[in-house]
Amino acid sequence: MADFRVEKDPLGELAVPAAALYGVQTERARQNFPISGLRPLAAFVDAVIRIKRAAALTHRETGRLEAKLADAIVRAADEVLGGQHRDQFVVDVYQAGAGTSHNMNCNEVLANRANELLGGKRGEYQPVHPNDHVNMAQSTNDVIPTAIRLAALAAAAPLAEALDGLATAFEAKGREFDGIVKSGRTHLQDATPIRLGQEFAAYGHTIRRNRARLERAAEDLQDLGIGGTAVGTGLNAERRYPELMVKHLKAATGLDLRVGADPVQLMQSMGDVAAFSGAVRALAVDLNKIANDLRLLASGPRTGLAEIALPAVQPGSSIMPGKVNPSIAEMVNQVCYQVMGNDQTVALAAEAGQLELNVMMPVIAHNLVFALEILNTAVRVLTGRCVVGITADAAMCAQWLERSPALVTALAPKVGYAEAAKLAKESLARNLTVRQLVEEKGILKGRELDEVLDYRAMTEIGVPGKK
Repeated sequence: MADFRVEKDPLGELAVPAAALYGVQTERARQNFPISGLRPLAAFVDAVIRIKRAAALTHRETGRLEAKLADAIVRAADEVLGGQHRDQFVVDVYQAGAGTSHNMNCNEVLANRANELLGGKRGEYQPVHPNDHVNMAQSTNDVIPTAIRLAALAAAAPLAEALDGLATAFEAKGREFDGIVKSGRTHLQDATPIRLGQEFAAYGHTIRRNRARLERAAEDLQDLGIGGTAVGTGLNAERRYPELMVKHLKAATGLDLRVGADPVQLMQSMGDVAAFSGAVRALAVDLNKIANDLRLLASGPRTGLAEIALPAVQPGSSIMPGKVNPSIAEMVNQVCYQVMGNDQTVALAAEAGQLELNVMMPVIAHNLVFALEILNTAVRVLTGRCVVGITADAAMCAQWLERSPALVTALAPKVGYAEAAKLAKESLARNLTVRQLVEEKGILKGRELDEVLDYRAMTEIGVPGKK
């Protein structure tokens, strides 16, 4: 037993690895939930540790916790936030409801490390106790909802920055490709002309709208219910506790946080989190569509559209020499599908709360933070290894456009819809361009024909042939 120490909790004694900073309650959870091997994400660990740190500062300020003990807890928390002891957070993502096991994991790590800093030993919990001191005036039930909000806000910041970069890259391509007129497509069929630059600028605008939607949804996450303790009523918390906690958390995170108006409501409902997750899903939906568009526009190189070329990042086949695939866009597709699934899990788990608490918070926390993190990295890779290197094939765009029967749309104001439809059908049957057919039939000639079939002019609002 030299490699173990014996600790005791209300259920009895249990051997804990001697080198562990965590304690008996964490060890029970580790044994109870050998489910996935997934550990808590760093952003979620940081959020809980920041709450413990803020609580120590708050209790030192009110005099409820001896300064020596509070300072030791703060020092231990700073070590974790600085990257130390990360291997000590060992409770599986799929654990007992509400996140009590993860909360106690954090309490025990900080208590044991604080005691070491004060000259004590691991597992003795003297003079700092995980429940009495690290968890003072807290419950899992207000810590974990607050941590979800802090973790989501923290993970949303780099994603917002990444989205700015992607939008800027698309908008730059929009300007670069603005002179290239091509066939639009609806229902995967030929449609009226559009500029390639308009397509790419619109992608950038879509990304910016999603960023703004995320920012609006994040505003509700700034309301914190910390201090609600067990059922939202604040039992065992001092009156100043919520205000001081928010003050210290704002100082530590730089986030615009607020004391929630109704801590009971904030504990009962995961609606704010579900709404934010829904905005993340909406981003994934749009981003997935854009990735699909890039793959379609780059299809070929001889039997597809081939209007653009994506940067070649790796060989595309183990059997077909020279084949290059849209690998980055395909990766983005897969990330987006994962994010959509994460949101479904968040929605179902958010609905599953009962009365004063939602016990499904651990799976909510993991799925939301994971979605934000993989989107952040996927967006950055899409920008740097794909979008900035996209090139256009103006000749191919012109070729498809010239052959499009949808160009008859510009003739409709002059000859009527029905006659224009006949021309489109005849153009296809005889394999003639619309211009060739109109010239052959003498419907329009010379300058008038050029003005009506001005492809660039068709990409702006107006009636063809009219100033």
